[in-house]
Amino acid sequence: MRDYATPYDTDLMGSGLLGDELFDRPLDAAAPAMTEPRVAVILPCHNEAAAIGQTVRAFRAALPRAEIYVYDNNSTDDTAALARAAGALVRHEPRKGKGNVVRRMFADVDADVYVMADGDATYDAPSAPAMIARLREGGLDMVNGARRSRDAAAYRAGHRFGNRLLSGLVRRLFSRQFDDMLSGYRVFSRRFVKSFPALSQGFEIETELTVHTLQLRMPADEIETPYYARPENSTSKLSTWSDGFRILKMIGLLVKEEKPMQFFSAIAALLFLPSAAVFLSVLGDFLETGLVARFPSLFVSLSGIGLAALSLVCAVILETVARGRREARYMTYLQIPGPQG
Repeated sequence: MRDYATPYDTDLMGSGLLGDELFDRPLDAAAPAMTEPRVAVILPCHNEAAAIGQTVRAFRAALPRAEIYVYDNNSTDDTAALARAAGALVRHEPRKGKGNVVRRMFADVDADVYVMADGDATYDAPSAPAMIARLREGGLDMVNGARRSRDAAAYRAGHRFGNRLLSGLVRRLFSRQFDDMLSGYRVFSRRFVKSFPALSQGFEIETELTVHTLQLRMPADEIETPYYARPENSTSKLSTWSDGFRILKMIGLLVKEEKPMQFFSAIAALLFLPSAAVFLSVLGDFLETGLVARFPSLFVSLSGIGLAALSLVCAVILETVARGRREARYMTYLQIPGPQG
């Protein structure tokens, strides 16, 4: 039984409409008919033999008409065989890393709506119909499933703290739209999937998905979903420290690429302020004595001021380049038909 309610449960889930029934419910005669979308459930997996069968069956029950794809990422166990036995279409991505798998899934799978989750049975499949309904009825491009769990084993303290820290950093740098930036449970429109560049290789892919949404100002929303502990014999592939540093590095890279004015202006300030202080000290000595007694300090201070000026020039130039890249991505996004109501 589900212990959590989403903001849309009252209208959609409270009536007992799940999966196929959600799309077959009677429509108001005055409202425009919404065609049933082609839904694809895409599950990246690496060594998830203990959980993949349960995950596929849960999404099959929640979304009976969806195509379920399991992308096996160099598993050394029976993940692929068990996923196939559960009724999933199994494909393979040899390059290791979740980002590589997401890039391949987005390129290969053709659908109107994409439901992405992990194959570890931690995400709540019955929440998918409500997330799809929110995407379709709101004309959105992404709905993020914000994880809520009362089980300490499901959401370890280190992961919880890291998620709050990194999500807060992204909200401060880009927007305050998402509370759970690192959630792997998301629903996308076709135009999002087919316009997403997917540059990441590993678990930093969630950060890239979030920033892509915010930078192009795509319509998006977030729904709270339950988050469960892994089944027995299933182990997490996420490393708290190493993957945390990779995500932090990705945030820095995205700030440099997407907000070069802020990035290089901060570098310019770090160079200019101490350099200016040293220069003013040398200048004060010169005005008192008429001599420059500290040539090394003068040289270092002028070099720092020069580098600060160069950083500002880079900021102006790269801000123009970044704007051009955003416009190109947005034009690609607009060329893909939106949802048909």
